[in-house]
Amino acid sequence: MEMREGLSAMLLNTHNSASTQWEQLSCDRGYIKDLALKCLICGQFHSTQDHWKFMADMPSQPDMLIDDLVKMGVYNQKALEVADSISKADLRKALFLKIAGRGNPKRERLVNELIKQAGGLDEAFAAAFGHKAGEFFNDTIRNRNFTRRRFLRNVAIGAALVTLASCNTEEQVIQNLPDETPFNLTNNVEKTSLRVAFLPITCASPIIMSDPLGFYKKHGLNVELQKYASWSVVRDAAIAGELDAYHMLAPMPIAMTLGLGSTAFSVKLASIENNNGQGIAVANKHKGRINGPADFRGFTIGIPFDYSNHNLILRYYLAGGGLDPDKDVRTIIMPPPDAIAKMATGQIDAFILPDNFTQRVVYNDIGFIHILTKDIWQGHPCCAFTASSEWIEEYPNTFRALNKAIIDGANYADRPENRQEIARAIAPRKYLNQPVEVLEAVMTGKFSDGQGNMFNIPDRIQFDPYPWKSFATWISTQLVRWDYLPEEKANYREIGDQIFLTDLARELAEELGAEPPQELLRVEKLKFDELDPTQPQAYLREQIDRFGV
Repeated sequence: MEMREGLSAMLLNTHNSASTQWEQLSCDRGYIKDLALKCLICGQFHSTQDHWKFMADMPSQPDMLIDDLVKMGVYNQKALEVADSISKADLRKALFLKIAGRGNPKRERLVNELIKQAGGLDEAFAAAFGHKAGEFFNDTIRNRNFTRRRFLRNVAIGAALVTLASCNTEEQVIQNLPDETPFNLTNNVEKTSLRVAFLPITCASPIIMSDPLGFYKKHGLNVELQKYASWSVVRDAAIAGELDAYHMLAPMPIAMTLGLGSTAFSVKLASIENNNGQGIAVANKHKGRINGPADFRGFTIGIPFDYSNHNLILRYYLAGGGLDPDKDVRTIIMPPPDAIAKMATGQIDAFILPDNFTQRVVYNDIGFIHILTKDIWQGHPCCAFTASSEWIEEYPNTFRALNKAIIDGANYADRPENRQEIARAIAPRKYLNQPVEVLEAVMTGKFSDGQGNMFNIPDRIQFDPYPWKSFATWISTQLVRWDYLPEEKANYREIGDQIFLTDLARELAEELGAEPPQELLRVEKLKFDELDPTQPQAYLREQIDRFGV
């Protein structure tokens, strides 16, 4: 009933508002005689002589008005029953949000943040515009341990909310806030001390470098980085609740959410940490004999995890050369830091891993780089910043700040002029524990492949944080192709929509001044084919028909 009264009060409060609503709803009842005439009494578009007839027939009581609106089909009974549970405060906030937000999610978030800063819509307005503002201030000091500084902040916020309801840009609101107002939308986090997992690979650069280069502190966070050796340990620590957020392989949130290889545990992919930046390295004993995927027959090949793009890209590459990855080669899962020793001792013939390891075999003269994964799938994702759905719901502002810090770091890392600085920042033992020369070769794209060739490939590794939902589509098709995901569970669109937080990543990037894509999907161009993300089943069938696996 409160919503009914609130709506009725809103409709009946002013004559102009009421007549406007009623004109729009009552055309079929014959009240509007001539829309070309403007009423001299109320200024609305109906003839002046019909004005009193119009008003006389309008219900004067809220309940009568609601009943009439229901009969006219404007509201339905089910909606009203739901509305009964909404408080007047909620209704006022919802109405104001609709007016000030204007259907723009960014503006609506700013309105919500302002209201939250003030402790409520009523508090902000009472402080700013209440005719008894002085009494309000005294009451809040006495009853709520309020401070004069907070009261003055609410005066500014109240004014800002009204400005939002009438101005075109949220920038005007922020510019008009007094300098002394302690107002910062990115700093109202629920917790500031966080534990974030990472593996010692160049793919984790945005997560790692944000510590020594100050991106976490810039966004009001104190992050303790937790170094892990393998992905299965990160997964288990995440499920056990030992961490706040995680560096994960891009397919892992999909696998964990769907319960593939572990107990189902809902994880969201918030932003991409790196694109490209992987390669297939081969032991020196095979030098001169590896020219394409068919030459890997009989090899033992190291991969970091079943649910990795390394595994899926390797399978795609081998199948494109006529091999069955489950029959013609042997793949073994190994922690990335073990790769160098295993190749040096002859336990593996090749591996597909992040480029600090593919380059390291050249540096140590134990192997060579056969192919960069960018030449198999240009712009592909490798690793991502992720967090559990439960943690995001419990700490929404902290999650936004952390994701924003990492996107900020990724944008910085994507600029070529910053790559050498980043290589030095992530090289120390507590991070990657790698020679700076190796990391500079990866980050700058100026490198030797161990076969006597020198290259200058600036996009050998990229750091575009935008999580295209078409990434999720390709990953899901390959999980089905290689029997990791039952086809009946592969709702491709739903997987991308539920797990990839693309809209949020775009919003945060825009707040940082970047210009991310507006589209959610793109055609993914690979070495042997192209994925149209709107036709995943057809893409999968074509692959199987063409390559036999």
